[in-house]
Amino acid sequence: MAAIRALPFVLIVLGLASVSMIVPAVYARVLGEYHDARSFFYAGLLGGILTALVGMALANREHNRHALRQLVGLAAVFVFLPVFLAVPFHEAVRNTSFTSAYFEMVSALTTTGATLFEPGRLSAPEHLWRAQVGWMGGLLMWVAAAAIMAPLALGGFEVTASGEPGQADLQGAARSAVSDPGQRLWRSVEALFPVYTGLTAALTVMLLVAGDPPLVALSHAMAAMSTSGISPVGGLEAAPSGMAGEMILFCFLVFALSRLTFSSDTRMERGLLHDPEFRLGLAIVAVVPVLLFLRHWSAAFDVGDEQNWQAGLRALWGGLFTALSYLSTTGFLSADWATAQGWSGLSTPGLILMGLALVGGGVATTAGGVKLLRVFALYLNGKREIERLIHPSSVGRVGAAGRRIRREGAFIAWVFFMLFAITIAALTVLLGLTGQGFEPATVLTIAALSNTGPLIEVAPAVPIDLMGMAWPAKLLLCGAMVLGRLELLAVIVMFTPDIWRD
Repeated sequence: MAAIRALPFVLIVLGLASVSMIVPAVYARVLGEYHDARSFFYAGLLGGILTALVGMALANREHNRHALRQLVGLAAVFVFLPVFLAVPFHEAVRNTSFTSAYFEMVSALTTTGATLFEPGRLSAPEHLWRAQVGWMGGLLMWVAAAAIMAPLALGGFEVTASGEPGQADLQGAARSAVSDPGQRLWRSVEALFPVYTGLTAALTVMLLVAGDPPLVALSHAMAAMSTSGISPVGGLEAAPSGMAGEMILFCFLVFALSRLTFSSDTRMERGLLHDPEFRLGLAIVAVVPVLLFLRHWSAAFDVGDEQNWQAGLRALWGGLFTALSYLSTTGFLSADWATAQGWSGLSTPGLILMGLALVGGGVATTAGGVKLLRVFALYLNGKREIERLIHPSSVGRVGAAGRRIRREGAFIAWVFFMLFAITIAALTVLLGLTGQGFEPATVLTIAALSNTGPLIEVAPAVPIDLMGMAWPAKLLLCGAMVLGRLELLAVIVMFTPDIWRD
C-alpha cells in the first residue's frame, strides 16, 4: 500500500480506472454481450499493465509532495484520462467516432451528464460504464476538494480561507498533515470512500424496493450521488419507481447543498442547520416552486382540468424536485414537471433552470455552478451596503454564518463571478463561430460551465442536436466542461509563476 501511495496522482487514478473496467466486462459477460465484455476486459488489462510498468519505473522517485502539482495532476486527469476511458466505449459502440466517445467520457467524468446517444442506441454494459465513470468523477471531486482545493484556498474555499488563492491555508482542518499532501490525499480517500460507497449502495437498495430494475436503480443512484444526471432510460419520467423513487432521490440530492451533510473535514461549524450554504439552498428550493405554483392565480390562461387541487399538489412537487435537481446541477426532471409547467403557464421555463444551474450547490460537493457560498458572500456584502446607505455611521454586525466569510470574501466572490461571466461570453462567441445560433450557444455554454448536461435538452425551445455538431464544437464543449469542473480561478493559479516558488 505504501508503494501505491508513492505513485503519481495521475497514475493512481489511471490504475483505478483500469481496474473498474472489470465491472462492465463481467456484467456484459453475464448478459451474453461478448463484444462489450472483450472491449472492457482488454482495455482494462492493457491499462493495468501500462500502469504497472510506469509505476515500477517511477517507484524510486518522490511524488505528491506539492499541492500545486496535485492540482496540475487533477487537471491532467480530466483532460487526458477520458482518452483512455473512451477506448473501450468506442470499441463497444462500434458505430461512432472517437471524438464522440471522448466527449461522452469527458461529460461523464466531469459529472456533466450531456450525452450524444439516445438510450436505445447503447447496450446495458455501455450505460453502466457511463454511469460508473460519472460516479468515479463525483468521488474524485469529493476527495480533491478536501485534499487539494481546500489547502490551496480554491474551489470556493478562497471566500473563507485565511490564505490567498493558490497558497496553503494553515487554518482549521487543513492544518492536519499540511506538510505532506500525499498523506492528506490518502486520508481523504480513507475517510470519504466508505461514506460515498455506502450512500450509493443505500440509495440503490431503496430504488430497488421502490420498483426500479437493477440497472436503472444503480445508475440513478450513481447519478444522484455524483450529480451527473446520467440515466439509462432517458430520465426519471421512464423510471418504474415513479413518485416514490423521486422522493427517495430528493433526500439524497440534499448532499449536494453542503459538504457538512456528509463530512466535516474541511471547515468547522456549529452544525448543519447553521451552515449558510445549506440554509440558502433550502430557501431557493422552497421559493422557486412556490412562485411557480402561485403564478397559477396571477396569470391569465386556459388550464383546462388542471384547476383541481390534486393537479396543484403534483405541480408543486414537480417544481420542488426539479428545483433541487437543477440547483444541485444533477439535471433530473420530475415526472410531474410537465404538470408544473402547465400549472404555472410557462411553456419553456429554461431561464429558471439555467439560473438554478448557474447558482449551483455547495462548496466541496459534486455540484457545479458558482456555488452557494459565493452567492451568500455577495448577499452579505449587498445587505451591508444597503444598511450603510440608510445609516452611514452604523457598525456592521455579523452573525455566526457571516463570521465564516473573510473580510475580502465578497471581493473575491465578485471577482470569480466576473471571471465566470466573461468566460460565458467568450465561449458563447466561440460556439457561435462554429455555426451555433445565439440561443443554442448560450444554453450549451451554461450547461457545460455549470456541469449540468441535461439542461441542453430542456432549456431551449428547440432541442439541440449534439450529435450533428462539428468536432471543433464538441472539443470546445469538452474544454468548457473541464473548465467548469476545475473553475477558472484554479486554472489561473496553475499558470501563475509566483505561486510555484517554494
